[in-house]
Amino acid sequence: MASTLLADTRTLPALGETLVVTRDLSKVFRVGESRVVALNRVNLQIRRGTFTAVVGTSGSGKSTLLNMLGGLEKPTSGEIFVAGQPLHRFSESQLVTYRREQVGFIFQSFNLLESMTALENVALPLSFRGISKQARFTRAKAVLLQLGLGRHLHHKPGQLSGGQQQRVGIARAMAVQPTLVFADEPTGNLDSRTSEETLELFRAVIRRFGQTWIMVTHDHHLASFADTIISIGDGRITDITHTQHNTLHSAENHGQGVPS
Repeated sequence: MASTLLADTRTLPALGETLVVTRDLSKVFRVGESRVVALNRVNLQIRRGTFTAVVGTSGSGKSTLLNMLGGLEKPTSGEIFVAGQPLHRFSESQLVTYRREQVGFIFQSFNLLESMTALENVALPLSFRGISKQARFTRAKAVLLQLGLGRHLHHKPGQLSGGQQQRVGIARAMAVQPTLVFADEPTGNLDSRTSEETLELFRAVIRRFGQTWIMVTHDHHLASFADTIISIGDGRITDITHTQHNTLHSAENHGQGVPS
């Protein structure tokens, strides 16, 4: 546990081992005349190529932490480093670029466009990068095939099961080849069996592509699929547990199988 918490906040750890670092990270919201402390001086490190679960009840601060690491919110105080980049100092335009170029999101409600096929949904984020149509669809198809959705390329969300829709959501996040993937209660709309299958898929994807995934959940059983479980309550980290899973692998495997 101690190795995950920052022992010396004056020195940024070597990036070969650590991707995400927060130092005394705090977020305070004002509700009328009241101050609501969503995060209170959070210090943590997340290693490259690992699967981390942030677990806590509603209002614990877990979603606020996810939003700040994903560049969706700015901290009230403290520091956030991702691959050495000081997110806490970024302008809004820099955060937009960070979200577009380095981050993938997976949502509880899938957030697929009903009028588009699975292939079109996965290719859509690539259009914002100026990638040609042919290259977008080539990459999207490759990822969908890897996730076992070859028979559903041209199916729209209404023609897919919940588990299949979430796989499309995973493919959409993977297609942009992100540095970080954030999953916000990704199994909330799935039954227990499909939820476990989805978490096993997460682990397989992380092992194969060397991506770093951070999942927010209230479910301790689902959190147990991660390499590291960060428990949070009242805006503070209350415990950090390392499981026996091993999703770290050699850097030479990073990104294999997804056309550029």
